[in-house]
Amino acid sequence: MSDTVKGKVEEYLAKAKPLFEGVEVTVPEKPDLESIAHEFKEMAFGYLSDAKHFFEDGNYVNSLAALEYAEGWLDAGKMLGVFKEK
Repeated sequence: MSDTVKGKVEEYLAKAKPLFEGVEVTVPEKPDLESIAHEFKEMAFGYLSDAKHFFEDGNYVNSLAALEYAEGWLDAGKMLGVFKEK
């Protein structure tokens, strides 16, 4: 299993590299925060659903990856101030 995990991590790192290169901060003049909040929530819950699906199929590596994505969307939403913790 460790070779499987290592292979997946290598795959994810290779896919992530171009996403992080050249990132620039942009701030729209009038952001539609309500729309952004709903999109972030949709993404977070979509990845959570994927994580559950992968888990049920016994694909634990992809389940974990999807769960991390879901949590990342929640964290980003919290940092932007469009989500709050109960």
